[in-house]
Amino acid sequence: MDAPAYPLFLSLRDCACLVAGFGGVGRRKVSGLLACAPAVVHIFDLREPEDDEGRALLRHKAVRFHARACEEEDLRACRLVFAATGSRSENARIAALCARLGLFCNCADAPEEGSVIVPAVARIDGLTAALSTGGASPALARRWRGELEAWLAPRARMTRLMGRLRPLVLALGRDTGQNTSIFRTLAASPLQEYLERGDLAACRAILEQTLPPVLHDRITELLNAVA
Repeated sequence: MDAPAYPLFLSLRDCACLVAGFGGVGRRKVSGLLACAPAVVHIFDLREPEDDEGRALLRHKAVRFHARACEEEDLRACRLVFAATGSRSENARIAALCARLGLFCNCADAPEEGSVIVPAVARIDGLTAALSTGGASPALARRWRGELEAWLAPRARMTRLMGRLRPLVLALGRDTGQNTSIFRTLAASPLQEYLERGDLAACRAILEQTLPPVLHDRITELLNAVA
């Protein structure tokens, strides 16, 4: 791409998505979409799958299979489109339609023709990291996904704790600057390291030192949730 892509995480909950092409690439796209709770994933391919893997995906309640090429009207109601057919010209046609309609589109064989690059994604206990090569080498990005997962794993406990703590802090109705100070202090502290070690006494000491006294009686609850 001739300019950096803007990184973001797109919510697809209750949205309609479309995948054109149900080969190996298309199936990976469908599996990734289904993990994000869309309302429906429309799949377009000229032939129905004859293998168990393909049929299993089609049995998902959110999947709708269409044994034909997709048209402009099929695209209009979709939040995200994948052009993943085995035809260069067909993928280009779909990408051009999406560009005209202002739709997010990933073009599998020519990323520069779409508006979305799909990164390699690692997820551990609600913590998500994504890595992209800007479309230069998706295979490398997928290879490095394992390293991302290894990096995320020890940080998952800290994420869970902060996720439970944040609404408790915000519910106090304190000034935004005070809340920010609490979160930044904890993020910069050795709390994550102590959680990894399982040193709950050291974790408690940091939380008691950082949190307002009104939350001290919630510390045991917080630590039990991530132990």
